[in-house]
Parts: sequence; structure tokens; C-alpha cells
Amino acid sequence: MLRAPGEPLFAGGRRGRYTARAGCRYNRAVREQIVRGAGLVMAIAYASAITWTYVRQPYTVAQVTGGLAASVGAYRIDSQAFADGLAFFKQDKFVEARAAFARADPAERDAVTQFYAAYSHYRQGWGRVYSDDALFGEGLKRVDLAIALAPAGRLVVEDPALQMHSADELRAELEAGLRRDASDLNPLRVMRQRK
Repeated sequence: MLRAPGEPLFAGGRRGRYTARAGCRYNRAVREQIVRGAGLVMAIAYASAITWTYVRQPYTVAQVTGGLAASVGAYRIDSQAFADGLAFFKQDKFVEARAAFARADPAERDAVTQFYAAYSHYRQGWGRVYSDDALFGEGLKRVDLAIALAPAGRLVVEDPALQMHSADELRAELEAGLRRDASDLNPLRVMRQRK
């Protein structure tokens, strides 16, 4: 017996679980579970993104995208810009070196790049009589970031041109430069060498 399109499957005009138009089984409970599950997954993903943004507090779009790329292991620095920064650093052009390091690591997610940026603040701010507190303060922020990014919080850079190879040594030098005590009045202080 043939049915006309739109005619119910069951006699008496009642529609059951099968519809003539769809030709497939329609289960409202299963569909609701799928929609609710998808909604829950989207809500959790959205809440995770908000929490990550609150914890990391990125200031630029590059920091946001770099942080997300680093969380999945896809973040890479610009090796050419890093090489340019090292060349400027070795020529004592510290402002240019920091600009190149910022181009190399725009998301501030690479520990070694941040170490060199901190070291450039130290070298530019170092003085025989006094140290530049603003540069040392910024260097301290950078070295703290480098330590936080390093695996297990330990960062050692094997560069023979440097006198300080670990982030802990650099951090100690920067803190000593910011500290005010009686040794600041020592006249032999002018004989000390920059590291």
C-alpha cells in the first residue's frame, strides 16, 4: 500500500516516532543530549580562554597568539631577528639589540631571547659610579620572565662572549645594582668591571 507524501505512518492520524517526510528515526532525547553536550564543551572552551587571558594578561595581539601557539608547542622565534639582536648586542648597541630581540620574540615566550634582553638592560644601565635604576628594573623584569619560561626555572646560556651564563647570576647582579647600602659609598667601586 502506497502512502501519499505527508501522510502519517500510523492509522488514526497520529504521528509516531517515524515520520514519512524524513524517512528516518527521530529521537528528541538524543538530539537534546548532543546539543547540550556541544554547548557544555563550547562553554568550557570559552571559560578556559578567559581564564588564560586573565592569568597571562597579554598586552598585544602578538602575545595572545604567541601564548596560544606556545601552549600547543608551535611557537618559534624569528631566527634572523635574533641573530641581528646578537650582532647589535656584541657591538654594544643595546637599544638596537632590544628592538631586534622584540622582533624575534614578539610574544615574549622564549627564555633565551628574554635573557639577552635583560642582559642588554644590565650592560646599558651599568655605570662605574652608579647604575641606572630604570634600566636595571626593566632588566630584572626580563630576567624574571626568562626564569619563568625556562624549563624547571633554570636557564644557562653557553655563550663565551658573556661573563654571566645563568639567569640567576644576572638576576643577582641586577638586584645588587638596585640595592642601596653603605658599599655604594666605597671609592674603590669605580675600579669594578662590568660583566
